[in-house]
Amino acid sequence: MYATGYVIAIVGIAICVLLCGVGSAIGLYKTGSVAAGVLGEDPKKFGKLMVLVLLPATQGIYGFIIGIIASGKLVADMGDPAGWALFGAVLPMALSGLITGIFQGKSSVNCIYAVGKQESLSGKLIIYPAMIEFYAILGLIISIMLVAQI
Repeated sequence: MYATGYVIAIVGIAICVLLCGVGSAIGLYKTGSVAAGVLGEDPKKFGKLMVLVLLPATQGIYGFIIGIIASGKLVADMGDPAGWALFGAVLPMALSGLITGIFQGKSSVNCIYAVGKQESLSGKLIIYPAMIEFYAILGLIISIMLVAQI
C-alpha cells in the first residue's frame, strides 16, 4: 500500500504533464488550422510557417521533462509533507505551460496571418510568440529548481 504523500505527488505530476499537454494541444490546434488555410493559398510558405506553427508544442515537452524529473523523486512511503512539496514544485510548470501554450498559439496565429500577406515578415514576427515562450521557460526553471530541493 502506498502512502498518501506518494499519491499526492503522483497527482501533481500527472496534472503538470496533462495541463502542459492541453496548453500545447490548444495552441497547436489554432496554429495548424490557420496555417492550413494560408498554405491552401500558397503552399510555398510551408517552411516560413513551420516554426510559428510548432512553437506551442514546447510547453508539452517541458511538462513531460518535469514529469520525468519529478518522478525520480517518488518514494512509495513518502509522507504527506513530501508529497505536497512535490505537488507544489511542479505547479509553476503546470500553470505556465497551460497558459503560455494557449496564448503562444494565439500570438502565432496572428503572425501566420501576417506571413500569409507578406512572407518577408516571417523572421521578424517570430519574436512575438517567442516572448511568450520566455515565461514557459521560467516555469520550467523554477519547477526544476524546486523539484531538486526535495
